[in-house]
Amino acid sequence: MSVRVMRPGLLSTVQDLGRFGLQHLGIVACGAMDTLSHRLANALVGNPDEAATLECTVLGPELIFGRDSLVALYGAEFSARTASTPFPLNRPVLVPAGTTLTVGPAIRGARAYLAIAGGFQAPLVLGSRSTYVPGQFGGLQGRALKAGDQLPTAPDLVEQSAARFARLGRRGGGIVRGALRSVRWSAPALSLPDRRGATLRALEGRHHAQFDAASRAAFFESPWRVSPDSNRMGYRLLGPKLVRARPVEILSEPTCLGTVQVPNDGTPIVLMADHQTTGGYPKIAEIAGADIPELAQLAPGGEIRFIKCTLEEAEDARRAASALTAAVCRSIAWEY
Repeated sequence: MSVRVMRPGLLSTVQDLGRFGLQHLGIVACGAMDTLSHRLANALVGNPDEAATLECTVLGPELIFGRDSLVALYGAEFSARTASTPFPLNRPVLVPAGTTLTVGPAIRGARAYLAIAGGFQAPLVLGSRSTYVPGQFGGLQGRALKAGDQLPTAPDLVEQSAARFARLGRRGGGIVRGALRSVRWSAPALSLPDRRGATLRALEGRHHAQFDAASRAAFFESPWRVSPDSNRMGYRLLGPKLVRARPVEILSEPTCLGTVQVPNDGTPIVLMADHQTTGGYPKIAEIAGADIPELAQLAPGGEIRFIKCTLEEAEDARRAASALTAAVCRSIAWEY
């Protein structure tokens, strides 16, 4: 027994950084919605970036660990506990065999990533362990977790966990909570939006000029809310209806993460990790890649405002975000 699923949560899936180089064949990258949180969760347990984690969405799962395991739950703030003991977030935790971890509802944010020493060992499909639910492949049989599932882990999980936690403890200063052992420090939250919502940078899209003046202004000046009718493929945004002044026919063309398409009903859709590879709806905007992790942390009802940026500004933001993430990962690595 490795990790047994007692309760699956709302949408819990095995994810890594995704599949790349296959979009021309109709296969999207998918992968973690918030790649920043995925990377930091892995760093906290000493894994490489590409190790598979468990993405927990809005309401987390209940899991039983069959072996001693070094784990970390990082990203959104979830109510999590083992028996009567609160589970420490955003830090490495040594969990003894037989422990039941209950991850309840999200308090702030929408997605957290559970990393385990050695990573979850779902089969590789086209070079990735990520679950692509629309295509029913990857992860655990191409679907979200269900009760009774067994999550495969590294054969040497116990040895890796013990050795890594021993390195963490060489400086002293560890803490004990019930049967759990952890450290006094924690990783900073880097992708959680402000409690009032998120302000995201966006570039004018390929078809921005086709929309009338009122719609172009409304996109950047009006508040938007994430619709309940949203998922890993795309976020529908509730707000003003966007209208094209010149509704010319558009040929289907490649789409990417962060593309904002506007169907005929005028309701914009932000394409997320499981987005389709091509589309024929007009593109009013492209969200800066550096802001996608924060967008991924918005639950239905979350508020968004867009601010206009240039390609150069988006590139600068991406470099700055990458540098910050790398710096935090290095500081964690020093603990090992």
